[in-house]
Amino acid sequence: MQSKINDCIFFIFVLLIILLTIKKRTENYKMRKVSIERNLTEGSVVKQLIQFALPFMLSNLIQTLYNVADMLIVGNYSGTAGISGVNIGGQVTFIMTNIIIGLTVGGTVIIGQYLGSGDRNGMRESISTLLTFLLVASVVFTVIMLILSDGILRLLQTPEEAYQQARDYLDITLLGTIFIFGYNAFAAILRGLGDSRRPLIFVSIACAINVILDLLFVGVYGMEAKGAAIATVISQAISMILCIVYLKRSDFEFDFKLSSFKFYKERFFMLMRVGIPLSIQNVIVNFSFLVLTTIANGMGVNASAAVGIVGKYNGFAILPAIAVGSSVSAMVAQNIGAGEVERAKKTFYTGFTLAFSVTFIVFVFTRMFPEQILSVFDDDPKTIAAGVEYIKTFSFDYLIVPATFCLNGLITGSGHTIISSVCGILSSVGFRIPMAILFGIVLQKGLWGLGLAAPVATVASGVILFTYYATGKWKKNMVIKHKEED
Repeated sequence: MQSKINDCIFFIFVLLIILLTIKKRTENYKMRKVSIERNLTEGSVVKQLIQFALPFMLSNLIQTLYNVADMLIVGNYSGTAGISGVNIGGQVTFIMTNIIIGLTVGGTVIIGQYLGSGDRNGMRESISTLLTFLLVASVVFTVIMLILSDGILRLLQTPEEAYQQARDYLDITLLGTIFIFGYNAFAAILRGLGDSRRPLIFVSIACAINVILDLLFVGVYGMEAKGAAIATVISQAISMILCIVYLKRSDFEFDFKLSSFKFYKERFFMLMRVGIPLSIQNVIVNFSFLVLTTIANGMGVNASAAVGIVGKYNGFAILPAIAVGSSVSAMVAQNIGAGEVERAKKTFYTGFTLAFSVTFIVFVFTRMFPEQILSVFDDDPKTIAAGVEYIKTFSFDYLIVPATFCLNGLITGSGHTIISSVCGILSSVGFRIPMAILFGIVLQKGLWGLGLAAPVATVASGVILFTYYATGKWKKNMVIKHKEED
């Protein structure tokens, strides 16, 4: 408990320094305001999508490097127990973060639709409400999760040799929740305004700092998972600072003054209507993968580490599909807001073609070089053997996710997020978890059976989404409809 109190005091001190730095930086930059908005309802769909998706993909790639860098460096200096600890602690944090990411994606959709329809007041009030809510939520989440962290790790059957590493990593990253929430909120707002390039720049700088601090804290000072967590939180704080400084210097609808943190009830309900289904979907989907991790934990530390490694590699492997799907969502939001339904449909077709052309190559590469991929993270022969068994079936997911993610992007961008949520929950609860239990435990297929659960769930999700797409109900503008009703 004393350690937690000391860490809290340290991060409160860091937060005060950051806030003072923001204030000083924004006072020093008295320059002409520049527009940060970009119209995605005109011009070539292919060109617009590629220009939006490429920075988005690179941003996600670099953001994924945060935890992967932690795992690689901790693994090299602390061994298999360190890898397992970072993986388990990181997954718990990731699930919590995904609750808020769902709301920020909802914010992207709402802001994009208001921008497309020309409703600047609706856009301004939505931004203010989103930022105010997330500020309060970050504090509440931090306190609750710090209290529950020990029980959660026990519930996940964390291997005893990896427990302390997982506990250190989880507790410290939880103290940086406000920075994680802040960066994701600002990045979502920028993307809703059509700007995916600035988030790439900010996260690139932060990731470089993260790697440097990882090597310092873990490699030089031997702080293991705890040092990696501190490096991650500091780098995330920097990415949030950079976002704020840039927005303060631009023609942004929010000026960051205390009086501007206002809460508009009708905008909040709109954010909840669109964002909560996405949050629920994210939590359930990630919970289902956490179940896979829990099952693997029961198979021993090598199986636990192998599932963690494949999970991190998978984060890279599906990035093109995630980036294109999210870009489809942002573009569709603006086009639906502007009444350009056919252009929204064309955006989906273009996105699927682009995403599949990349993930097919990833699939072939994964099937050809599984041992080499795994050995980058850990040279333990038992861990590599376990990882190869797992990735043999898991990798088929790469052939399916382009269609599922792009369909989800189309439906989410049009504001029909309840359908996205129902689809994600059904595929996870109805397929991924039962298949993992059936093949991994009941039929005793081990990691091979565990890996099969992912593509089965993705197929189920794709079938549900395509069925809804075929009905044409997604064409109905939900956001503007609710605005008028309110």
